[in-house]
Amino acid sequence: MTESDPSETLFERIIAREIPADIVHETDTTLAFRDISPQAATHVLVVPKTRYRNVGELAAADPALLADVIATAHRVAELDGLTDSGYRVVFNTGADAGQTVFHVHAHVLGGEQLGQFGRYAGGPDAG
Repeated sequence: MTESDPSETLFERIIAREIPADIVHETDTTLAFRDISPQAATHVLVVPKTRYRNVGELAAADPALLADVIATAHRVAELDGLTDSGYRVVFNTGADAGQTVFHVHAHVLGGEQLGQFGRYAGGPDAG
């Protein structure tokens, strides 16, 4: 867990049940809940109950917990009926990637045809 930023995140308040959330699944180590601004028909966030700022920090400090996050993401996909049609699991790391809450979380997206994501503007044909 990071000690450099003692401020409580939104996700920690959801984990503590101080803020309501539409909880989809919970384990001893993770909590999965629906995103309040969904970017797909299914958009669920999976957070570890222990705070790490991003997926790199989590992977370095506790690989088993990262595996739990991925297992919970797959369970969410099963619960929402996404395993046959497909789903995406995304970790945003840092502001340029769109991370706005600095408590690592996986986005589970699916339930519809998902388009391409990201944009590469520096290709060989770029001006």
